[in-house]
Amino acid sequence: MKFTKMHGCGNDYIYIDAAKEAVEHPAELAIRLSNRHFGIGSDGLILICPSEQQADFRMRMYNADGSEAEMCGNGIRCVGKYVYDKGLTKKTSLSIETGAGIKQLMLHPGKDGLVQTVTVDMGTPLLDPAQIPVCLSNQPVPPIRKETPDNGNTKQPPEAGSARQCPDSYLDRVVNQPIQVGGGEYRITCVSMGNPHAVVFLEDTDLTSFPIEQIGPKFENHPCFPRRTNTEFVQLLSRKEIRMRVWERGSGETLACGTGTCASVMACILNEKTDDRVLVHLLGGDLEIFYDRESDHIQMTGPATTVFEGEL
Repeated sequence: MKFTKMHGCGNDYIYIDAAKEAVEHPAELAIRLSNRHFGIGSDGLILICPSEQQADFRMRMYNADGSEAEMCGNGIRCVGKYVYDKGLTKKTSLSIETGAGIKQLMLHPGKDGLVQTVTVDMGTPLLDPAQIPVCLSNQPVPPIRKETPDNGNTKQPPEAGSARQCPDSYLDRVVNQPIQVGGGEYRITCVSMGNPHAVVFLEDTDLTSFPIEQIGPKFENHPCFPRRTNTEFVQLLSRKEIRMRVWERGSGETLACGTGTCASVMACILNEKTDDRVLVHLLGGDLEIFYDRESDHIQMTGPATTVFEGEL
């Protein structure tokens, strides 16, 4: 079985052309190959498949723990580079089917004819708590809620005794809401980019020394998140620049997360902390994010790099 190791800002995956290679148990394969001591080493496995919809290709992504994720921003940029560099397409404008819908890519080849960077239309950020999903009333100790609308983020709470699936379903969005995690209180802004994200602003904490290895798993498996969550810890540098660390659902801390970067910028905008175009500094490199208010879409531009190829 032939494979290619690639990364986007250090967020590395193993890529396999599933149209040519038979992959019978992808979840088990992802666990085995992702191991950095006994396998190839990666944040997960990405299969490039024929599209079942009206797209050029289909991407299936598995985390290092074998769980299948809906979408990966860094991973999809590498998919674009893979299919173009290997001659599977001559198009520089591609559509890729994912678990979060069809995404549009614009490839930017360099002078050597190989793709250097990719711009991805990441689509419309979802803010409805039920779509993310997040339910703050699943907290062991629910926060105190105001009985009147606050900053346009809430509707009037339902009358006592009314039936509803989630006790705080009157929330239009989760923006700067308190949550109890690991014995402390944090404020989260939740966004879905096809997969769930909880963004935390660290205003008085040094991001480099933040104990993400201890706090990250507690966020990921918190009862407020029915499908677990990715968590981004953000430090503001200016209206146009932020720094971010990420704890990814199923993989732990990674050097970058494309969907998480988009979610972080959207959270900044919702909290009126940045402009619409933001440069995001990650452990593995930089991504440029632009929120187009007219289309309500987020555009992400960043590098895609081939590390090596091999045969398993």
